[in-house]
Amino acid sequence: MSDPALGLTMLGLIVIVIMMGFPTAFTLMGLGMFFGFVALYEPGQAWIHNRVFDLMVQRTYGAMTNDVLISIPLFVLMGYVMERGALVDKMFYSIQLAFRRVPASLAVATLIVCTFWGIASGLVGAVVVLMGVIAFNPMLKAGYDVRLASGVITAGGTLGILIPPSVMIIVYAAVAGQSVVKLYAAAMFPGFFLSLLYLVYIVGWALINPKIAPKLPESETRVPVPAWIAQLQKSYSRRMLPALAAALASPAHALKIDIDGVRVTYGMLVKNLGYALVPLALTAGTLCTAWWYVVIHQQPDTEQVVTVSRSQALAPKAAKPADDTPQELGASQAAEPAEDKPQELGAARDADETPAEPEGLQQMGNPELLKDIKAAPSEAGPPPEFFTYFWIIAAVMALMLVRYYWRMEAEQFEVLRLLISSVMPLGILTAIVLAVILFGITTATESAAVGAAGAFLLAFHARSLDWKRTKEAVFLTAKTTAMVCWLFVGSALFSAVFAILGGQALLEKWVLSFEMTPIQFMLLSQAIIFVLGWPLEWTEIIVIFVPIFLPMLKHFNIDPVLWGTLVFVNLQAAFLSPPVAMSAFYLKGVSPSHVTLNQIFAGMMPYMLIVILCMVFMYLWPGMTLWLPNYLYGG
Repeated sequence: MSDPALGLTMLGLIVIVIMMGFPTAFTLMGLGMFFGFVALYEPGQAWIHNRVFDLMVQRTYGAMTNDVLISIPLFVLMGYVMERGALVDKMFYSIQLAFRRVPASLAVATLIVCTFWGIASGLVGAVVVLMGVIAFNPMLKAGYDVRLASGVITAGGTLGILIPPSVMIIVYAAVAGQSVVKLYAAAMFPGFFLSLLYLVYIVGWALINPKIAPKLPESETRVPVPAWIAQLQKSYSRRMLPALAAALASPAHALKIDIDGVRVTYGMLVKNLGYALVPLALTAGTLCTAWWYVVIHQQPDTEQVVTVSRSQALAPKAAKPADDTPQELGASQAAEPAEDKPQELGAARDADETPAEPEGLQQMGNPELLKDIKAAPSEAGPPPEFFTYFWIIAAVMALMLVRYYWRMEAEQFEVLRLLISSVMPLGILTAIVLAVILFGITTATESAAVGAAGAFLLAFHARSLDWKRTKEAVFLTAKTTAMVCWLFVGSALFSAVFAILGGQALLEKWVLSFEMTPIQFMLLSQAIIFVLGWPLEWTEIIVIFVPIFLPMLKHFNIDPVLWGTLVFVNLQAAFLSPPVAMSAFYLKGVSPSHVTLNQIFAGMMPYMLIVILCMVFMYLWPGMTLWLPNYLYGG
């Protein structure tokens, strides 16, 4: 048998053996060692001197020293600490009250919590099981259709591996040699867009057929209002913001309130006014941050520009820079912090310096593309239309705030307080973890450490994390990390032997012989990955089959960031497609006995079609994927 035939046999055996139930990592290593021994065998050589053993050591050492993989245990620890800390119960209750007037309110609240919790933890199994325990039974007791209840939990729970920070994105970045932060930025909008499509489907189905999601009784949607707030309304105003402001300005009546053992103090009024102003503060903070980053942050330092101009005037014979405009100076300043972390930032530099992303491009075998890297658009200052859109958005948000505060009475205020206490701490932590990565303040590994430390602080503050749960979180983190790292070792060995046997070259030659267009190759590759998602999990697909397609992307002139993001969305279906639909089995383990596996499968099927629809939108509108990474880091 020829070497290329051995390589194809090797590829076919890996699928068969994995489907038989053998561990993926050790199957990869075993087949790699066996076929590598055959490929590297030299007659007359002692078996112990076979070079496959050296290859095994080199690949293991390479996985151990891969900087990208360091962030995996920290992000996994962050997720397990949050899960063991039981921080989601109060969040689900408050979000359900906030959306109590929306059709299928329990399902909508479940999807929002799954999305939010998936971002924070990134663990599909943990999110599905946790929401199955918290939300599945309440939906069934409320008369919800089993397909709706099971579908929203299984589909919503998988969003954690798509929306950053995601372990799957880190694994792909290490396999493909791409920047983690660029992939995070690319997956941001598609992830939330897919969640929006899920939401539209749920609400639309409930509007078309209200029987699948009956309205909750009034007793279950009524928000308990403290007696002192009702008394405060009688003394000042029914609208809470004017009432609290008036009580602070004239506290005589407010300080006399003493109901049900609660005596109103001036500090209590200040604290509750702070709660009421949180929506205004978040809106103003978001707008100010956007203005600062786009308009102020990327501008050159005036003092440094003046210094440079004076030095040029004093030394006219010195070599003149290629371009001394203030804008270019600002761009070079923005690129300087990338010196210490080129893989993470991906910012542009001068042509004679090391580019911002050498690692990814060199691993992809495209060193000639380095000269084409341009400065990020964010370094060129605000586009002319930014100011128009900014002030339009600011005006719309101001009108929405006026309407919100005009309608905010006691019930709405109490829901706001519940949301702030349950959602805001985790929301701030998640926003910080993502912001410091995307804005280049820290590397992915450093932000993962911040997230893990923040998760411990939140759990300790909630007093829900004891020594036993901490040990469980650490043990599960070590177990998951070991699995991922051994997968990398096995994948690296398998891929190397497959290439040595000529299997990779044979597949490339075979694919290129069809003379496909880039669109046809894109459709074929994504279709193959979609079908592979039925029997295999995302880990096997990323580490075994994705490396086969990666070298062909250059021939078809396909951006590996766009292609990889399509793969991330595509692999959502791997958790939803029978027979190895892991989300269904996770949910079945915590569901009532009368709920069958077929009912759960039936509930998941529409979401697979929604995944395909999202991929169509991403292909027709690539800006949804590529705009943010190109704007932040250039392309």
